[in-house]
Amino acid sequence: MAVWIQAQQLQGDALHQMQSLYGQHFPIEVRHYLSQWIEGQLWDAIDLENPQEEFKAKRLLDSLIQELQNKAEHQMGEDGFLLKIKLGHYASQLKSTYDRCPLELVRCIRHILYTEQRLVREATNSSSPLGGMMDTMSQKYQQINQAFEELRLLTQDTENELRKLQHNQEYFIIQYQESLRIQAQLSSLSTLPPADRQLREPTLLSKRATVEAWLTREANTLQKYRLDLAEKHQKTLQLLRKQQTIILDDELIQWKRRQQLAGNGGPPEGGLDILQSWCEKLAETIWQNRQQIRRAEHLRQQLPIPGPIEELLNELNSTITDIISALVTSTFIIEKQPPQVLKTQTKFAATVRLLVGGKLNVHMNPPQVKATIISEQQAKALLKNENTRNESSGEILNNNCVMEYHQTTGTLSAHFRNMSLKRIKRSDRRGAESVTEEKFTILFESQFSIGGNELVFQVKTLSLPVVVIVHGSQDNNATATVLWDNAFAEPGRVPFLVPDKVLWPQLCDAINMKYKAEVQSNRGLSEENLVFLAQKAFSSSSNNPEDYRNMTMTWSQFNRESLPGRSFTFWQWFDGVMELTKKHLKPHWNDGAILGFVNKQQAQDMLMSKPNGTFLLRFSDSEIGGITIAWVAENPNKAGERMVWNLMPYTTKDFSIRSLADRISDLNHLLFLYPDRPKDEVFSKYYTPPLPLLQCLELIFKYKTLNLNHLLVHCYH
Repeated sequence: MAVWIQAQQLQGDALHQMQSLYGQHFPIEVRHYLSQWIEGQLWDAIDLENPQEEFKAKRLLDSLIQELQNKAEHQMGEDGFLLKIKLGHYASQLKSTYDRCPLELVRCIRHILYTEQRLVREATNSSSPLGGMMDTMSQKYQQINQAFEELRLLTQDTENELRKLQHNQEYFIIQYQESLRIQAQLSSLSTLPPADRQLREPTLLSKRATVEAWLTREANTLQKYRLDLAEKHQKTLQLLRKQQTIILDDELIQWKRRQQLAGNGGPPEGGLDILQSWCEKLAETIWQNRQQIRRAEHLRQQLPIPGPIEELLNELNSTITDIISALVTSTFIIEKQPPQVLKTQTKFAATVRLLVGGKLNVHMNPPQVKATIISEQQAKALLKNENTRNESSGEILNNNCVMEYHQTTGTLSAHFRNMSLKRIKRSDRRGAESVTEEKFTILFESQFSIGGNELVFQVKTLSLPVVVIVHGSQDNNATATVLWDNAFAEPGRVPFLVPDKVLWPQLCDAINMKYKAEVQSNRGLSEENLVFLAQKAFSSSSNNPEDYRNMTMTWSQFNRESLPGRSFTFWQWFDGVMELTKKHLKPHWNDGAILGFVNKQQAQDMLMSKPNGTFLLRFSDSEIGGITIAWVAENPNKAGERMVWNLMPYTTKDFSIRSLADRISDLNHLLFLYPDRPKDEVFSKYYTPPLPLLQCLELIFKYKTLNLNHLLVHCYH
């Protein structure tokens, strides 16, 4: 319930943003009375792009309704009677709203929880160390919102000036019509007798002179009004460009960078809600100013007055069109990236979103999005605006999808749920480059119009680089290519250039991030672990971390050249360690029971000073994805001499038969985990309980080809 308690303490704009999350689609009372239950559910565990997950969402919906009904039934007293009725009503309302689309409930609640967490986090991070009122936004967010307020005031000012100009112009036209009427009367005097003409002509001439003098003055005034209005629009557009640059070139680019690092196991990139709200404000302000400029142009056409205003208005119209074009094309983004290691004949998903779609009413005529796979060379040509139409590097099934508008979240997106890469066409590779180093990208493109077909946009966006494989054995090397690209790509690069070598500390950050994500552990790689890896990578014996600070590692050293005396690369060895730890050793790694990154000589030095029966666990140097047990004991061939023994490495195959903890339990000569912890104290909670004899016999009968000694040990332990 922690998030809801903190959310209720928000103030000012943050409190308003939090309250605006709720409505008929999800009442705030439901959030309040079921806060603990809501925050305890695994909403993120449901894949919104997978229709097969709908039954999980339905189960959550049913549970939510049941919780509400239970809450209602337990209300007592006069106030409780009213609350009972209200909660019962909400239960019926939610069932009616989401029964046919339970995934939308999950989407809605995830959106609410994420936004609340963000608002609370921003408020907490920006609190003064000396206390005081909670600052609801960071300084950067405040500056952006202040700029929006300035834009709002400028737009309101030009709206008022435009109305004033329109009013004055209308009065000018009336007076101009009056001057034409006087002129017509003067012309008609020629048909009158001289006496009548002399009587009426002076008055009409005087009136004409007065009106024409007023028209001349007013024409100059109108021209000045038009120029002043154009200058104000220029100022607004300058601020709009600046604000749009901050949001698109800074904030959105940073979000995309976080998304890329998330592919390496970095923290989640965060939702797009705040970015969408900014982009929608931009769209609204741009569109208002565009309409104002068009109205100013209409007024000019109604009453042409010679001067520079025509050129100025054309320039303003061109500028505002460029601004809105940049906004629309930049906010067509990939919310959920396709997998970066893409196997042929395998289903995959992706989500494309238009951040300004709802505000510009694009969903009134829902656009269709098409996905195509293209090569690195084709991506380069595309960004140079070279003609690549109808070119692709493969065939994707189910590659068309219509964008849908989600009322509860206000998002316009296309969810590709069942794409599959049927075939791939590879280019000629250079030198030592393998198929797992070749990069492709998924191109998403669409076309839509806004403002009643006033503007038509062709939009395109490229996915992060993908490596296409045809067999699981290629996954390891493909992952290396993706990791290097995600970690070291520069914003705005030519597709898909990356440095050939990087500083060792940079690589350490990347592999540590990947390790923690793969193993799903908060225990990352220590400085000692990284020194061990540096020794392995550079064939060095130095134990000083500073010696590696300025060393660089090339891509070839990382995953093209084998380690000295081995048949595998540095990455292949490290990936094997991750895979083994993730599948079989995670709890022991988290407990600190596995030292892991220790070589044979180090293990010997560490153990020789300890009592007999002391052991440690280290990753095998000679085998990918292996872990060995090293222990100190008496040398049976030489009385009084002690030595360190090393078991043959255990691999995934071994642990699929019997777990590490059980194997350690089986070995009676292992007594203390380095440095001095009794092994049962560390591992007993992971021991498998002994099976009844009948069950053992069933196992023996079922797995005739397995090592019966393992089974018997397992049964009678």
